[in-house]
Amino acid sequence: MKFICIGHATYDTTLPMNEYPKENLKHRIPEKIECGGGPASNAAYLLAKWGMDTTFVGVVGDDYYGGKIIEEFNSIGVNTDYVEKNRELETDSSYIISNLSNGSRTILTAKSNLPCTVNKSVYINDADVILVDGEHFKTAKKIILDNPNAVSIIDAGRVNDYTKELGKIVTYFVCSKDFAEEFTNKKIDYNNIESIITIYEELKIYFKTNIIITLEDKGSFTKLEDYKLIPSIPVTPLDSTGAGDIFHGAFTYFIAKGYDLEKVIKLSSITGALSVEKIGSRYAIPELSQVIDRYQESYDIL
Repeated sequence: MKFICIGHATYDTTLPMNEYPKENLKHRIPEKIECGGGPASNAAYLLAKWGMDTTFVGVVGDDYYGGKIIEEFNSIGVNTDYVEKNRELETDSSYIISNLSNGSRTILTAKSNLPCTVNKSVYINDADVILVDGEHFKTAKKIILDNPNAVSIIDAGRVNDYTKELGKIVTYFVCSKDFAEEFTNKKIDYNNIESIITIYEELKIYFKTNIIITLEDKGSFTKLEDYKLIPSIPVTPLDSTGAGDIFHGAFTYFIAKGYDLEKVIKLSSITGALSVEKIGSRYAIPELSQVIDRYQESYDIL
């Protein structure tokens, strides 16, 4: 089974702190954690770690960070034949303040003002599963249309024309709470399930596909036979960086394995939840066996 992930690649530097830093002071930290990042990029790393034949399509600069991203992909078995090095760009880099006291993170991304697009022609017609995050729109759309029998998923984190158009041609539209609220201009009230249903229905009318709304530590919302809020498992968060990306990578894996949608969401939620117990997105990706064991502890045996 061949997986194609198309999207943003960045290089993350995480700075763990016991509290959010105060302004106009000097702060010392005992360590920093560095690894690749980006929604589709992190998903590709997870899929390869879990033994899948995975190709990443994206752009990096022809620089130190770009080389580190490719090196990291190669070390886990991700095919980087379609990772384009652009000499005119600097690789995007993110600096993440991880507040260990509550598990929150603040991300500062240094991103080039130059257009970051895949310039080379990419032709892939043997994909079984495709994950996109809205970046490299023309290439993502082309690969989806060139593989009409593939299962396709979008990690919809930002509202823009590209995400909206890609969302209309994928099999599964998996969006964040922030996307859902911004797109509909409505707020989710966890004490009022009708507020989530209304937002879900607006998304369904527009995208006309399978809709899943991720709700961070609250779980995920979708419609099976009826509307359903599927809760996540309780964890003590240390660093939430990349948890959403890891959820989407796991979602892509389990949907490809043929599990029903409710099990897919439960397994993906467990994967994302376990990741927040460690620092650094890629270092926090759990082993597949850990996810299965936790599922069996929490739900029915698969």
